[in-house]
Amino acid sequence: MWVKAAKEEVLLAAKSNFGYAVGGPSWSVKLGRRDSSTASAALAETDLPGFESSLSQLISNFARKGLSARDMVALSGAHTIGQAQCFTFSGRIYSNSSDIDAGFASTRRRSCPAAGNGNLAALDLVTPNSFDNNYFKNLIRKKGLLESDQVLFSGGSTDGIVSEYSRNPSTFRSDFASAMIKMGDIDPLTGQNGIVRRICSSLN
Repeated sequence: MWVKAAKEEVLLAAKSNFGYAVGGPSWSVKLGRRDSSTASAALAETDLPGFESSLSQLISNFARKGLSARDMVALSGAHTIGQAQCFTFSGRIYSNSSDIDAGFASTRRRSCPAAGNGNLAALDLVTPNSFDNNYFKNLIRKKGLLESDQVLFSGGSTDGIVSEYSRNPSTFRSDFASAMIKMGDIDPLTGQNGIVRRICSSLN
């Protein structure tokens, strides 16, 4: 276990507790990580997956951080809760593509114009406030809200993982918790590296 507390571990612990509160798994959060003394918007844009990322881009992004394709699919299952802004999925619901259910697209268009705006829609239309495996069932039915969701089940290498999670919620929960622990172990600042912020939103 690491030795000092900082903002980042508070956020990790909050994620664990929130997920558990809405029916998800719990996992142990290692304490003692330190905060960075700098921030880079450009680096965040490079490292974080986009809402229109392709499957190969998602796999590559996660692999750069030491996470497998299975980890990536499990972590994507966090979209079983939460919301997205219209502009992140308007292109998908107006695309008339074969990879989206027509009725689902029509429902989403009611509150999301083609030009896109900030209106919110649940990532999981079925059980938006519960941590469960309906996210994966939605993908199989071509009802993934974001393009980067639906590519997980689109004839590619992750189809089998999505199918497995749709059938076995306990496997999804276990893999999600394991992947969250692995993600929490990505390049932590410990020892004399970094700082411990007195106020989370600013440097000391």
